[in-house]
Amino acid sequence: MQPSGKIVDGFHFLPPSLAAWIRKTIPDAPFAGPIPWAPLKRPIEQTAFALVTSAGIRLRSDAPFDMEREKLEPTWGDRSHRRIPKDPARRGEIAVDHLHINPDYILQDINVMLPIDRMAELEREGAIGRLAETHYSFYGFQWDSTEFVETAIAPMAAQMEREKVEAALLTPA
Repeated sequence: MQPSGKIVDGFHFLPPSLAAWIRKTIPDAPFAGPIPWAPLKRPIEQTAFALVTSAGIRLRSDAPFDMEREKLEPTWGDRSHRRIPKDPARRGEIAVDHLHINPDYILQDINVMLPIDRMAELEREGAIGRLAETHYSFYGFQWDSTEFVETAIAPMAAQMEREKVEAALLTPA
């Protein structure tokens, strides 16, 4: 429950029958077991960060995420990813493709979903070591994760390694 007393409905944009079907596949029990944890190797003030979001953000010059196929196959999600440059001059060029979220706020201010300007401020203040030149977005509805890991996560991780990124901040949509 949110502090305002309002309940967030992650299924709001789904047809009711599909939302009910998906809800049945999610276990009622909370996650049990150890949470995977990888401590930072250096202090945060020396760490290089990349941002990753599942909001389907892209530059308008990039190919759109495939929402049409998901409309025909509700358990399929586009398994590709897009690169979002650090360059603030490119921010006016964003588009958002996602059937499960309202993109209006992201289009008004990318920072509501991908806090790139806030992280750049932390970089300038010395609170973080460095903000990577490249950030990433994918379509956050992935039913089959094996193909997604191969087609999106592996290339993102390889680019992060080339840019010497040490930590990624995920903002789920």
